[in-house]
Amino acid sequence: MKNLLFLLGFLFILPLQAQEINWMSMNEALEAQKKNPKKIFMDAYTDWCGPCKLLDKKTFHNTDVVNYVNTNYYAVKFNAEGTEEIKYNDFTYTNPNYNPNRKGRNSQHFFANALKISGYPSIVFFDETGKVITPVVGYKTPQQLEIFLKMIVNDDYKKLTTADAWKNYEQSFVSTFEN
Repeated sequence: MKNLLFLLGFLFILPLQAQEINWMSMNEALEAQKKNPKKIFMDAYTDWCGPCKLLDKKTFHNTDVVNYVNTNYYAVKFNAEGTEEIKYNDFTYTNPNYNPNRKGRNSQHFFANALKISGYPSIVFFDETGKVITPVVGYKTPQQLEIFLKMIVNDDYKKLTTADAWKNYEQSFVSTFEN
């Protein structure tokens, strides 16, 4: 009986731990869009950023967030102070000022600069053709992120052209994501 309880407990825990967002590079996401158009969800982070690590641990491992992002987006993990070469809109973005010997903050990647990322973490949404929709700056809980995930997927953002429209949308939004 003890072994059976252990096995049942293990089976219930395993799927929760195994669920992860299917991260890819920006180049891979842009390539995937050519075959199957889908919006892009980009996590722009840095290695030294505490809220970035919290977002990874708390929000990006939430079952509802994982399932929603994997179903509706190409998810991109982008180190905004890293060295990845990104080909975007007929230009190759790099980070030529990156210093591998530097601890903590490093130079900002030119792609992060082009996206006008002003803080970390930043979640940047792109449409099905790779055009920037909007960045969302700062740590978000699963429930705080949910409104943006759904608003972008449903193209509701196109109708939200005033502060009042956003306020009404936000007030009428009903969250379904669990903690």
